[in-house]
Amino acid sequence: MRYSQMFLPTTREVPSDAELVSHQLMIRAGMIRKLTSGVYSYLPLGYRVIRKFEQIVREEMTHAGAEEVFLPIVQPSELWQESGRWLYYGKELLRFRDRHDRECCLGPTHEEVITDLVRNEIKTYRQLPKILFQIQTKFRDEIRPRFGVMRAREFGMKDAYSFDEDEQHSEISYKKMYDAYMRIFSRCGMRFRPVEADSGSIGGSYSHEFMVMADSGEDAVCYCSSCDYAANLEKAEVARPQVNEAADTVEPMEEVYTPSVKSIEDLCRFLQIKPSEIVKTLVFSADGRPVAVLVRGDHEINEIKLKNYLHCNFLELADEEMIRAASGASKGFAGAVGIKARIIADYSLLGMNDVVMGANRDDFHLRHVKIGRDFRVDEFADLRMIRQDDPCPKCGGKITIARGIEVGHVFKLGTKYSKAMKAVFLDRDGKEKTMIMGCYGIGIGRTVAAVIEQNHDENGIIWPLVLAPYHVIIVPVNLKEKNIASAADKLYGQLLERGIETIYDDRDERVGVKFNDADLIGIPYRVTIGPKRLAEGTLEIKDRRSGEVTVVPIERAAGFLQTVIDSQK
Repeated sequence: MRYSQMFLPTTREVPSDAELVSHQLMIRAGMIRKLTSGVYSYLPLGYRVIRKFEQIVREEMTHAGAEEVFLPIVQPSELWQESGRWLYYGKELLRFRDRHDRECCLGPTHEEVITDLVRNEIKTYRQLPKILFQIQTKFRDEIRPRFGVMRAREFGMKDAYSFDEDEQHSEISYKKMYDAYMRIFSRCGMRFRPVEADSGSIGGSYSHEFMVMADSGEDAVCYCSSCDYAANLEKAEVARPQVNEAADTVEPMEEVYTPSVKSIEDLCRFLQIKPSEIVKTLVFSADGRPVAVLVRGDHEINEIKLKNYLHCNFLELADEEMIRAASGASKGFAGAVGIKARIIADYSLLGMNDVVMGANRDDFHLRHVKIGRDFRVDEFADLRMIRQDDPCPKCGGKITIARGIEVGHVFKLGTKYSKAMKAVFLDRDGKEKTMIMGCYGIGIGRTVAAVIEQNHDENGIIWPLVLAPYHVIIVPVNLKEKNIASAADKLYGQLLERGIETIYDDRDERVGVKFNDADLIGIPYRVTIGPKRLAEGTLEIKDRRSGEVTVVPIERAAGFLQTVIDSQK
């Protein structure tokens, strides 16, 4: 493509509202433009990258035995009411009424639609297993879209769905998709980790996130330095500690006047103690019922773990009215002794004695509280956030916490949707059974942005060859010199004949501007044709990633580039 004919509006200015490097560079390199909050147009350069990534996804999904479909983005409310998600999904679901006053939504995901399709077409085990996928537009009405296409309201996604006759076959489908994801992200040259994850609003019993490692990542990735254990922060397990028998020599419980002391920091200063000597009592509302949750003062409750443990639909910190009804005190002074609620304690309390906690009385705390003597815990469980250097739950090694960007997620859905929507089949004995489902998503634009987060320098993007919008850019130093223009034209034709995707920078611009644009848009190989080298019968080929410059005879340039490019495919 001749640069002078391209719609490629690059800019030197860094957008003021772009926080992440990927967002900045995608705008500066002329890949995207913002239409409205969280909604972006892809320009030709950006869309070429998108299509290349989609092609990798299609190849690997097909290789794994999946078939491609294309499902509607407009979905009737009846399907979501069947699955039970119409109200549960929340405000991210963009609901509207059509001209016939029928309730609809713009699909943020397609579990309901695909389940409806399959339940109407598959009737017997002979038609299973089945894996169907699509690359489609989704819409989630994010309250705070940010980071460009990384967290947009409208975005492209590859979503796949598996249907199996039993758990054993469902595990095979899950493994196929897991392996396909490993191949997809490996082909893109990404540094990534599959990590155990919570299934969130999609539901299901088991899932993995595929996290691209990047300091700019929104998510925390926890992994062991000694084994292959990895999980996201919400899912990461904390090993149950080995506990010695508790000492019996704890002084009698004592009430202490602590006026206006509500925070852990204030309490530590007031009583001259450490946070690890305090037990926090947090009152939660679980489906409208109070639950007292205990955790050590220097730890934080993981609300996702807690919600999963309680098997509740809605979980939030209790309001002042519920706290006072359960404890008799206002927020900040609740404690386990005498509280009118189910008491659940984190494993960190196992073996703890002589602790400080709220007295269920405003402006008072209790000292020398002994678990089992002064109050009883109904259940102990893993409820806290894991921390750096905590022991690994698998091997006991140290946990490391790093930042990552979620680009893919695979779920074992089980029968969450198929049971609710009556997606059944006849088994080998002629009995009706419910299909076992899996769900597998990849954020298309999000992955492209994550690639940029891992592949850039101060000058711009550094594309891996497989995703680069073009492989080569030819930069003639001065097109007014006929021999330079002739050599550039000839090489351009030779590269096109070989199928090498090439930009010919034929603009009437200074060579410095051309070099800067070539670096900004990240083309892997820049060919410079200048008078000095041309007089020697050579030209320069610069590797964008390494910066290495190779001087090559003009007649061998096309073959040289072909060999280098083929070696990376």
